[in-house]
Amino acid sequence: MTAQDQRDALEPGVPAAAHLDPADAMRPGAPTTHPDFDALVRTIWRLRQPDGCPWDREQTHASIAKNIIEEAYEAVDAIEGTSCRHLREELGDVLMQVVLQSQIAADDGEFDIDAVCRDINEKLVRRHPHVFGDADAPHAATSDDVLGIWEKVKLGEHKKSEEEAAAEGVAPESLLDSVPVQLPALMQAQKISRKAVAAGFDWDSVDSVWEQVQSEVEEFKSAAPGSADAEMEFGDILFALVNVARREHIDAETALRASCAKFRRRWAYMEQAARAEGRDIADVSRQDQEALWAQAKLKETEL
Repeated sequence: MTAQDQRDALEPGVPAAAHLDPADAMRPGAPTTHPDFDALVRTIWRLRQPDGCPWDREQTHASIAKNIIEEAYEAVDAIEGTSCRHLREELGDVLMQVVLQSQIAADDGEFDIDAVCRDINEKLVRRHPHVFGDADAPHAATSDDVLGIWEKVKLGEHKKSEEEAAAEGVAPESLLDSVPVQLPALMQAQKISRKAVAAGFDWDSVDSVWEQVQSEVEEFKSAAPGSADAEMEFGDILFALVNVARREHIDAETALRASCAKFRRRWAYMEQAARAEGRDIADVSRQDQEALWAQAKLKETEL
């Protein structure tokens, strides 16, 4: 029996990508069963039963959609903090949203949590041919190599969906349709830029992107202040800067979050210093505010 046959024999009818390779299962520390996860699934199933919780039974995909966003942001805050216990709690809240959405789907006859896990597992295996592929799979020595492979595989998936759509006589999806328009604009700009680059649409160098930034700045300056054109041109500046970040291997969202956090720290120092003098920061003169800001910057360099 080949390794492929062994994987298929684990559960007939389920793609091999859905299984853990027997050899991997023998590795020290390899995950096996997850009784606590199963208990969570049963708990949420029970809450949705006729004699369960009225609130949980009333929920729909749409009614709790915003909860996923809120919990995700809270998890990010925990990641940027220092408490592993807090992070563990927030990740649990994110997981609860996934399981609840899956249970709502199961109750409506759409899909269940097993299908969700199977789909993402198959996707991970498919997009990591350098780990799970055969000897002819592309080699990945660096993270950049991995990202390149990832984008090529996703582009191949898009082409396949186009072919399937054409065979069914329906209009194919755009390459960018998979990027949710509900994403924060900065994150959305990063994702659609990466997809365009994967299709070969990119500047020749980072210097070329900087030239684009300067061009957008000039167009912004020539637009009427406060006009719709000025707003659009300013957006073009931000979009071009996102691509500078991409070229420099910087995550624009992370960079801006770090700058916001730095401003918060310095502002908190200014408020505290003003209170120490019996003043409210809003009553401090602009000149004195600038002096406090300089003190806050100096304080950071001393740490």
